[in-house]
Amino acid sequence: MKYLSYKKIGKGKPFVLVHGYLGGQHMWRFQEDLNNNFELIMPSLAGYGESAVMTAPSTIRENAEQVFDLLDHLNIDTFYLLGHSMGGMIVQEMAAMSTNRVEKLICLGTGSIGVLPNRFETIEESRTKIRTIGIKKTRENIAKTWFIDHQIGDGYQLCLEEGAKATTQAALASLDAWDCWDGREQLKDIKSSTLILWSNRDRSYDKNQQDILYKGIKNSRLEIIEGCAHNAHMEKPQLVNNAIRKFLLE
Repeated sequence: MKYLSYKKIGKGKPFVLVHGYLGGQHMWRFQEDLNNNFELIMPSLAGYGESAVMTAPSTIRENAEQVFDLLDHLNIDTFYLLGHSMGGMIVQEMAAMSTNRVEKLICLGTGSIGVLPNRFETIEESRTKIRTIGIKKTRENIAKTWFIDHQIGDGYQLCLEEGAKATTQAALASLDAWDCWDGREQLKDIKSSTLILWSNRDRSYDKNQQDILYKGIKNSRLEIIEGCAHNAHMEKPQLVNNAIRKFLLE
């Protein structure tokens, strides 16, 4: 498998959505009604989803390069770009690497410091749990932290379904990628108009990470979503979709 697997729906300006840790291309189920305005391109990162047969990179830069390789293969030059969580690290890297291709950037529930200060557990704790209790139980426990109440709605089940496709190699490689990544110095290189979306009860990325993004990316604005956790796009999809649509179409 040479290129990342992807799902493509809709017509209009290409809009690339990059999922986060233990995700896949179907994690955007609640965003698919945006296909009325855009051509949605939703890749599965290497080691995840329908790209699980691929070996996952252990750096954020390599993940970014693989997304670019896919877009080159699809003959997509310029596009809108959104990344959630780990995907947010990847899209920051992409926007800094190729300033002319990313017309607008959305950073959803993410930050510029890979070690995730004040996360619900450290990277090493997650790494140890994967190796001791296994990826399935670790995935279930981590995904619960992504919601105010994981028993409400269909988001948690979707996370389990997509996460079940991830390989242990990918889960560990991604943690290694975070550990050695710091995007703060390259924020100044991001020229795209940027929307930073963050939920006030996010247990993965704190408010300080959002302030760093906002101050570091010159042409950016920060919108805070009240009453949601890390996966606001699943908890309050209509609100998040409206914010995305408004930003991209204005």
